[in-house]
Amino acid sequence: MRSYVGGHEAVSDTDFVELALGTPLELWLGEDGESETERAARLDAARDILADNPNMPDDAIRIAAQAVEAYAPELFHVVPLKRPTVRRERSRKAVAA
Repeated sequence: MRSYVGGHEAVSDTDFVELALGTPLELWLGEDGESETERAARLDAARDILADNPNMPDDAIRIAAQAVEAYAPELFHVVPLKRPTVRRERSRKAVAA
C-alpha cells in the first residue's frame, strides 16, 4: 500500500513525518556534530516556523494520535511470556537421627 501526503508519496517513515510536518526532521531534532552557530540558526528557523504556524504542535500531536489509534493493535500486540520452570533437585541424603 502506498501512502501519500499532499500529493507526495511517502516512501519511508521519515518521509511521512517530513511531509506531514512540512519540514525536515533535522530542523527539530538537530544533527550529530552540529556547531553552536548551526544549532542557533536551526533553532531560530524553528521559532520562525512556529511563529508563522501556531497550530503546528497541535497538528503534529493530532497526527501522531491518529497514527497510534489506527495502528494500536499492531503497536500494542503483547504476547505473555511463559515463565521457565525451575527444577529443583531433591536432596536424597538421609538426616542423621
